[in-house]
Amino acid sequence: MSQSQEKKSYLLPIIMMIALFSMISFVAGLSTPMGTIVKDQFGASNFMSQLGIFANFIAYAVMGIPSGLMIRKYGYKTTALAAVAVGFIGVSIQFLSGQVGSFYVYLAGAFVAGFSMCMLNAVVNPMLNTLGGGGKKGNALLQLGGSVNSLSATIVPVLVGYLIGNALKPSISDASPAMFIAMGIFAVVFVVLYFVQIPEPHLEPVVESKIKDKYSPMSFRHFILGAVAIFVYVGVEVGIQSIVQVFMTTEVAKGGLAMNKTITGSVVGTYWFLMMIGRLVGASIGGKVSSKAMLSTVTTIGLTLVLIAIFTPTTTTVGMPVFQEDISFGIAQVPLSIMLLILCGLCTSVMWGSIFNLAVEGLGKYTAMASGIFMAMVCGGGVLPAIQGLVADNVGFLNSYFVIAIGLAYMLFYALVGSKNVNKDIPVE
Repeated sequence: MSQSQEKKSYLLPIIMMIALFSMISFVAGLSTPMGTIVKDQFGASNFMSQLGIFANFIAYAVMGIPSGLMIRKYGYKTTALAAVAVGFIGVSIQFLSGQVGSFYVYLAGAFVAGFSMCMLNAVVNPMLNTLGGGGKKGNALLQLGGSVNSLSATIVPVLVGYLIGNALKPSISDASPAMFIAMGIFAVVFVVLYFVQIPEPHLEPVVESKIKDKYSPMSFRHFILGAVAIFVYVGVEVGIQSIVQVFMTTEVAKGGLAMNKTITGSVVGTYWFLMMIGRLVGASIGGKVSSKAMLSTVTTIGLTLVLIAIFTPTTTTVGMPVFQEDISFGIAQVPLSIMLLILCGLCTSVMWGSIFNLAVEGLGKYTAMASGIFMAMVCGGGVLPAIQGLVADNVGFLNSYFVIAIGLAYMLFYALVGSKNVNKDIPVE
């Protein structure tokens, strides 16, 4: 009886954590269509078009470990409230950049918003894993949260694509309504979160004990390799769809296929929609299938799709269902290679939860600090797309996807070999 009451009392915190998961993707999702906007507005190169994403994610390298320290000292709720407030400020600065027409003010706003995303991720992932009880159930709950995250990410590129439409010279200010929505979400969630009770499983033990501990999360080989896998994964997830959007508005247009911003936004939105579908499936089977089996399967499929896409001529096209400018549904002709890359969303959908679950398995009291280190490694979401943009500038868009292929190969290695905990002798209570 008391056990079922305890589980019931966790329902509201779970809902709150899932809501925060959706906020992360809404703010992060703005950076992809914004890359196309700044390329047009400021005549930026492919590399520079990815700098907004870089600013978003490099903040993780700065704030990752401090986020873990904040959780240890002040708890999950206080850290989450601070993150929401910082997020509101970050999006406000991006809105201001549209009013003053400054690329550098936009980058500053993206950087501040990145602090918020990092802090929220540091809270949400360990909390969902803990509330789910760890193991397969924890993985299933992470996949469910991830599917809501993907729904939010699906909406953003479609919304911004609709806002800028066929404008010959779109500007940051054209995306202002999306930023108002983001600021409104932050304001509402701050108020709701303030009144919600959040369990603090790692707060009291850490305050009592950890003055001198010769161990840390970095004492576990599977965690170190998992942190690298997260660096690579976020770069892969972001790079696939971000470069696709720039590819469709430049290279595809050169080939004679007119791709307006609404259609390109819809195609990128399809990637996130497929991630949502994949995460819903992952959530439903996560309690039955091990994280290792899930990760090894999807990385193999993703690697196959990317390699086929690289060697498929862009002149080979296929019809894809998309939103038109009037938000009606229609079919647009896109290169087959792009469709294959978009299909990777089904694969990347479950990678985060699987890697996180494998990397923190058996860490016990080191989980909160591990989450902070993990968050620092999320900066890969800015580093890899910037590298990919640089490669695209020099050897072409499709060849830049070899960066993605190498990343997928590493994650396959982690699933098959690197995820094994070989440090079970370290006390974690």
